[in-house]
Formats: sequence, C-alpha cells, structure tokens
Amino acid sequence: MTENALKENAEARIGLASGWHDYEVIATGDGEKLERWGNVVLLRPDPQVIWRSQFKLNKYDGLCARYVRSSSGGGFWEKYKKYPEEWNVSYRELKFSIKPMGFKHTGLFPEQAANWDAMSALIKGSKREIRVLNLFAYTGGATVACAKAGAFVTHVDAARGMVDRAKTNCALSQIPADKVRYIVDDCAKFVSREIKRGKTYDAVIMDPPSYGRGPSGETWKLEDCIYDLVKLTAGVLSSAPLFYLINSYTTGLSSLVMRNILSLALPKGETRGYELCLPTSEKGIVLPCGNSALWLGALRKTNITAEK
Repeated sequence: MTENALKENAEARIGLASGWHDYEVIATGDGEKLERWGNVVLLRPDPQVIWRSQFKLNKYDGLCARYVRSSSGGGFWEKYKKYPEEWNVSYRELKFSIKPMGFKHTGLFPEQAANWDAMSALIKGSKREIRVLNLFAYTGGATVACAKAGAFVTHVDAARGMVDRAKTNCALSQIPADKVRYIVDDCAKFVSREIKRGKTYDAVIMDPPSYGRGPSGETWKLEDCIYDLVKLTAGVLSSAPLFYLINSYTTGLSSLVMRNILSLALPKGETRGYELCLPTSEKGIVLPCGNSALWLGALRKTNITAEK
C-alpha cells in the first residue's frame, strides 16, 4: 500500500466535526477537556484523555464551571464564574439549548455534527420525501438536523424530559410542528408495534446507551443485544431505504464492529465505519469521542456521497 493510499484509508475512518463556531475544545489533558460553549467555558471529564495537560486546565482564566466526580458516584458542578442556567448555541442553521446537567452532560454531543452533515446531505440529495426513525433520540440533535434538511422525523426516547428538550431544540431551529412526531416509549417495544402496524421508514438512526432496562425491567448490556436490536429495526425499513446510522459511546464497540453488524443485518448496501472526533486548539491533537457506522441503501440513486 502506498503512503497516499494509507493516508486516504486512515482519513476515511474519521468523522471530524470541524464546522463549529459556537463550540470549541480549547485544551485537553489529565482526563479532562476544556470547552467553550458560546461564551461559556466548561471543564468536563473525558475518559479518552489519558495524556498529560500542557497547563492546569482548572486555572484557565475564562473557566466558568468544572464538573467534579464524586468518589461515591455521580458528581457536581463546581462554579468559578457566573453564567446562565441555560443558553443557546448554533451549528450552521441549527440551534440548540445548552444546560449543565447531572453526570457531566450539557444536553448536546457536538461531535455528532459530523453525522448531522452526512445525513442532511443524503436527505437533500435524495430529492424525495424521507421518513426518518430516530431511536434513543435524546435531546434531538439528529432530529433537528434531519427535519431541517426536509425529512419527516419520528423521535423516540424513553425519557420524557429529554423529549421535551428535543421539542425546545426543534422550536429554536424553527422546525414546523408537523415535521416531527415525538414518542415517549421503550424503543424496541415501539419498533415491534410499528412492524405489526406495517409502518416503514426510509432511514433509521440509533444511538443506544451502554446499559439499560428491558420491557420487563431486566438489565441489558449493549454489546449483548445490539445485533438483535439492529436486526429487529431493519424490519421497519421501506422498500427504498436511504440510510441506517448507528452510534455508540460504549467501550469495546468499535466502528469496525458496528460496521460488521450492519453488513450482516443489512447485506444489500454499502457500509462504512468511522470514529467521531473533535478538532482542538492544541496543535496536532484530535479528540476521539465515539464510533459510528453508516449503511447506505438507496445512495446510488442520489448522486451524492456521505464522505466528509
């Protein structure tokens, strides 16, 4: 393999969310990342950051708050400067509400912008009405992106509070009310009912948690059930499917593992796996964030590619 071929092969496995202006990774190190969300600077834990920092991140002059883990589990936000309880950030034509919450979360995963761009391009390039099923949809980053691109989205999550935040994000981005259907339900149970009803979708998005509870209260690990979940959900794809995207932050579920799962569950199509990453302001440092796999069904009819 030539040097250029090796470089191209490596770059094809990275989804870099480089289009942000309202978000920035300022610095990383010692298990933490220093981030700017609009005008608010936060310091949060990141298990991927196992290298040493170039300076004490908690001494950064503009730092507003730091999430500190508790030895007994969970943690709390340690405030350094006054900042709004909630504020908005923009990504291209999309707007999102940001709020520091429990377990270090802010209500948005900025690295997912790489997937938003790819899905938006596929939907716009299809030149037809696309029905999207977004499972484990959280606060609706993908829902907003797909609906803004012209798709009708069914947004499903078991947490009512997260669904309510998705409604807020859609309103901020001026998504018409009739472009999104919000469902508070167990995702697997909802899919099973949709199959019985004969409902189909042209695209499926799935971002399941690492651990969860089944319909009868049983606990499950994503590694043990993801193949069956993908196989089940494949049953709602239409006769002309556009794409199927799965994402995971679970250690051990690499992009290649998920690509293999999609290739086996959905053999008729093109599948690629890649690592979601964020650029940083540090020279030579790219922050790995999660893994995705994308199956392309009707892509050949659109004359468009999802490559970054």
